[in-house]
Amino acid sequence: MSAATPRRRTALVLTTTATALALLVSGCGLGGSDGKRIRVGVSGDSPEWEVLAKEAKKEGLTVEPVVFDDYSLPNKALAAGDIDLNAFQHLVFLAQSNTANKTDITPVAATTVVPLGLYSGKHKQLADLPDGASVTLPNDPSNQGRALHVLEQAKLIELKKDAGLFATPDDITANPKHVKITPVNAQQTPRTLQDADAAVINDGVAQLAGIDAKTALYKDDPTSPQALPYLNVIAARADRKDDPDFQKIVKLYASQAVQDEVRRTSNGTAHHIELPAVELRAELSRITKQLAAR
Repeated sequence: MSAATPRRRTALVLTTTATALALLVSGCGLGGSDGKRIRVGVSGDSPEWEVLAKEAKKEGLTVEPVVFDDYSLPNKALAAGDIDLNAFQHLVFLAQSNTANKTDITPVAATTVVPLGLYSGKHKQLADLPDGASVTLPNDPSNQGRALHVLEQAKLIELKKDAGLFATPDDITANPKHVKITPVNAQQTPRTLQDADAAVINDGVAQLAGIDAKTALYKDDPTSPQALPYLNVIAARADRKDDPDFQKIVKLYASQAVQDEVRRTSNGTAHHIELPAVELRAELSRITKQLAAR
């Protein structure tokens, strides 16, 4: 998250309001839970969760991935009790969502972190970007801040020292190459490569557009401490965070079969990270406080 970005397939797509979502879920026979049947909200095509569902059956646990193509819905569905878990977002996105919607959704485990890259259809190397280059980047706060830091790490711009995770173009203090930055919808960033000199594109969006991650002019390091806020998580409502069935799912996600699928479908770009839930919650709290201080 990238909030994680959808990869297309024919699936249950829920793009209406939370109320309509509840009706759709119950209408599809997904309403209610017997404690051994866990509904997990995922974003777009998530074959690793299909593998996990097969592994879960061996332990007497039924896992049903519920697919969303709208990032605003999985947390609403989780808060409403229409699903049991979700796995589509990084910690920055979760902090922003909890704050905006006054929800209490909490991480129960980490999944993966992926790099954020700067791509171009016109230039082969970072040094080839001309003076006054046009660069697009995601416009949602949780990804725009990270994208601006990518540009800073690439030495294209400088940001205020206290710009933080939610930096905006207004936080730029130096722009030696006179880069022209245009925020756009994250899903549209690949299309802008037709006209722009470069674009910061989320890993999942790049995959959808057929862009090879190896062609990035620059990308951040997903294993660095600075990437921790962008660690994707499995999340639950706070009142169910200690559900023992959820812990079974956490162990299954770390299994060889699931991780092989993660590596295959991400072309090796996704890095599985295991951190105790208490550390994830501490990081979420830190991010939430930074968001409140903006």
